[in-house]
Amino acid sequence: MRFVMRHAEAFAFLAVAVAVLALSAHYGWADMIVNGELFDQVDALLAAHPIEAALLYLGISLVACVALFVPVAVPAVAGGLIFGAVWGTVLCWVSVVAGSVLGFAISRFFLKDSIKPLLARNRKLNSLFFEGVERRDVYLLALTRLTPILPFNIQNFAYGVTDIAFVPYFLYSALFLLPGTAICTLGAAGLSGGEGSVICFAIAGALLLLSIAVAVILKRSEGRMRETG
Repeated sequence: MRFVMRHAEAFAFLAVAVAVLALSAHYGWADMIVNGELFDQVDALLAAHPIEAALLYLGISLVACVALFVPVAVPAVAGGLIFGAVWGTVLCWVSVVAGSVLGFAISRFFLKDSIKPLLARNRKLNSLFFEGVERRDVYLLALTRLTPILPFNIQNFAYGVTDIAFVPYFLYSALFLLPGTAICTLGAAGLSGGEGSVICFAIAGALLLLSIAVAVILKRSEGRMRETG
């Protein structure tokens, strides 16, 4: 009983997460997002009520990314198909940044005190996520946001357990989430057909190459920094 009370926040998070996922499995919430059923409602609303459609899209995307662990590519593709290249990118980027902040905040409050001591026992994990992490936050966030090392949803909760401060987490996440978001939305907008399809594909391809190049450069820089101390 004492153990449960000492980790009450973590158990509360676990209970809520299990309940939400169980309800989603029963009512098919995640399936309705993945198969596009809920986004079809956004599309139907767009012509007559564009603001309401945008808000509905943001709400669905936020719930999908934070609570239901739906891959972020799903709302990104939907955004590109429904709103087009520009507004699809903007709206999806806003939703994923909001989701990253919410996931981080939930994890920082409910999980850090319980999980950090366990991770810190491992020398490599302690060095990576806790000791001097403020000097490597840009490298960690760039690598994980620009390359799909871990699912987006897991990343947000994982970073909440680390010692990364909120402001750099928010700023670097917002910056490094933009290319990946744009790649998906632009690709979807290009697949929808239209006069700008070639341009959408060209920009998406350029962003993909740029993301890979930046990730490689930062990885090498981070490695040299760790070697020098």
